[in-house]
Amino acid sequence: MSQGSNFVDYVKICCRSGHGGAGSAHLHRDKLTAKGGPDGGDGGRGGHVIVKGNAQLWTLLHLKFRKHVIAGDGEGGRLSLQTGKNGRDEILEVPLGTIAKNAETGETLFEITQDGETKILTDGGRGGLGNWHFKSATQQTPRFAQPGEPGKEDWNILELKLLADVGLVGFPNAGKSTLLSVVSAAKPEIADYAFTTLVPNLGIVSYRNSRSFVMADIPGIIEGASQGKGLGIRFLRHIERNSVLLFMIPADTNRTIKEEYQILLHELKEYNPELMHKPRVLAITKSDMLDDELLEEMKREVPKDVPSIFISSVAQKGIDQLKDLLWKEINK
Repeated sequence: MSQGSNFVDYVKICCRSGHGGAGSAHLHRDKLTAKGGPDGGDGGRGGHVIVKGNAQLWTLLHLKFRKHVIAGDGEGGRLSLQTGKNGRDEILEVPLGTIAKNAETGETLFEITQDGETKILTDGGRGGLGNWHFKSATQQTPRFAQPGEPGKEDWNILELKLLADVGLVGFPNAGKSTLLSVVSAAKPEIADYAFTTLVPNLGIVSYRNSRSFVMADIPGIIEGASQGKGLGIRFLRHIERNSVLLFMIPADTNRTIKEEYQILLHELKEYNPELMHKPRVLAITKSDMLDDELLEEMKREVPKDVPSIFISSVAQKGIDQLKDLLWKEINK
């Protein structure tokens, strides 16, 4: 996956709207009426394919495997001027900021920006008119009605410019790339030396009930990054867009956890004091190396003013709890 495509979440979907129902050509007949006039109702419209904004969604992952979306057909009109039922609409829920395009022409159709906002992606065929519409002075009993319009079939693209929901903050070798490779399909290059991660990697993390969020690995902040030392400045910029910062400190750090946390905070503050207002979560990584005694000891030195968790990406320890914690913070 190239870095360019990494920043766009993209699905291509074949949408088929429903056919409209045919109008009815029924003539009114009952015990008292042998030759009544036309009373055929109109056909129902075919189902639309509709796109709807949902503020609880962060990516398009839940639509990745839906290649075909097919709405229902409208029912035919009935006697006594009854209109047929409309076809079933297919509703695709998408995160805010999703853009819909026509796949053939590349033309942008619309953008979804609000929760609950709906737009028709592919409209259903109109229902046919019943025979009573065609009654005139010269034609008292039309024995014909309109057929329904056919539905449409087109290929559309849904595209979302990804903004990371969680930014990983930590020194080189804090285990950020490893975590990203474990919780998402991103394949960062991983090696145990500073500045392995030269471009921010984005990964889509799938969560319970087909929800998902975006995690960005920002290259290691080192002391002095805010002054432009090393590669710092270029990458700190990426953190500005994150809604939650996940601080990562390895269990085998040479300093205490508190010290390392304070240094990371200081770097962020020097760079941009605004970042101090973002929600934070602290993960102590590589914790599979700790025995119970050491673990208890380290728990005592974890800062109390930030939700924290001990994890091990390699041993898959605490990963689900970490996702729960992050999801809670993102949706606050």
